[in-house]
Amino acid sequence: MITKTNRKEERERRHRRVRRKISGTAECPRLCIYRSNSNIYAQVIDDVKGVTLVSASTLDKSVKTKKANKEAAKEVGALIAKRALEKKIKTVVYDRGGYIYHGIVKEFAESAREAGLEF
Repeated sequence: MITKTNRKEERERRHRRVRRKISGTAECPRLCIYRSNSNIYAQVIDDVKGVTLVSASTLDKSVKTKKANKEAAKEVGALIAKRALEKKIKTVVYDRGGYIYHGIVKEFAESAREAGLEF
């Protein structure tokens, strides 16, 4: 009998597999994205200390688009890059969170790169 795959569990498995290889340091922290059905969240994390250095999401007051779509991903990507550059963080390691590099995740990464982050 064929069973239906649980997409959330599969994404979490991919994320754990990627996280074995990716880690953020103080010099090069990890830029992590989480995408829900209604919002987009991003964090710049120092994994050595276990501290979030910068965060942004569609819940912020400065983000105009309050949905989880490509336009919101562009806004959040630019906002996280701006906040990271204010804290003198220029290079990061991109953690796509087990999501396919397509659509919202791709737009987020491209807008963060255009705003000045290097990864």
